Amino acid sequence: MELYVVGCHGGETPRHRTSAFVLDGKLAIDAGALTSGLELRAQRKLAAVLVSHAHLDHIRDLATIADNRVQTGEPPLVLAGTKWTVGVLRKHFFNGKVWPDFAEIPSRDKPAIRYQVLKPEVPADVVGYTVRAILVSHTIETTAFVIQRGNKAIGYSGDTGPTDRLWEVLNATPSLCGLMMEVSFPDQEHEIAVASGHHTPRTLAMDLNKFEKLKELPVLLYHIKPVFEARVERECARLKLGNLEVMRLGDSFIF
Repeated sequence: MELYVVGCHGGETPRHRTSAFVLDGKLAIDAGALTSGLELRAQRKLAAVLVSHAHLDHIRDLATIADNRVQTGEPPLVLAGTKWTVGVLRKHFFNGKVWPDFAEIPSRDKPAIRYQVLKPEVPADVVGYTVRAILVSHTIETTAFVIQRGNKAIGYSGDTGPTDRLWEVLNATPSLCGLMMEVSFPDQEHEIAVASGHHTPRTLAMDLNKFEKLKELPVLLYHIKPVFEARVERECARLKLGNLEVMRLGDSFIF
């Protein structure tokens, strides 16, 4: 599997884009920057988006990619998430008020998007990938994902603070080849990290110590807040835990 980093930050500036990653040009993981960071040709190749949760920085570009795909006549883009997350998208986002209901545009028979509900812990086929959604610890219902194709799997933490079940699942996944892990605030901002359901380097280290394959597999860090970017990176470098690497816009990784 080839992972392309479209957006990997916890905020936006002209040099930072919010969470959006693409596997094999086909499967997106979150949608914070799918249109701001991808040319039309790449957008048209997408078949599905895994939506970890309904916060705006993870769903924003679902609006514009749905609109673009209407113009180009692509097949429906699958939006896969838990029942709760899909419900939020239907009621509060693609609701005909904030944004058109592209599940019925240009027609009910041939819409720009269609929803796929994922049941937590139950493996599901999403456009040829086996996806397992794992509930994690955030301020609203949020899932991590374990995504498998063939004999290789990668993990994606979603937005989370300290959690337990994710590590149990990752430790029990023999095909795991790498992990995408969030860290957002510096240690000095511990209180806001706790209140907003995110990691600091200190809490990240505590959670990573639950990961039995820490020294074997790459751990790719994302979601750092632009305001604190340099501080968080310095603090993560001091951890000296396993194979930590901060992701950058445009990075590609092969698993």
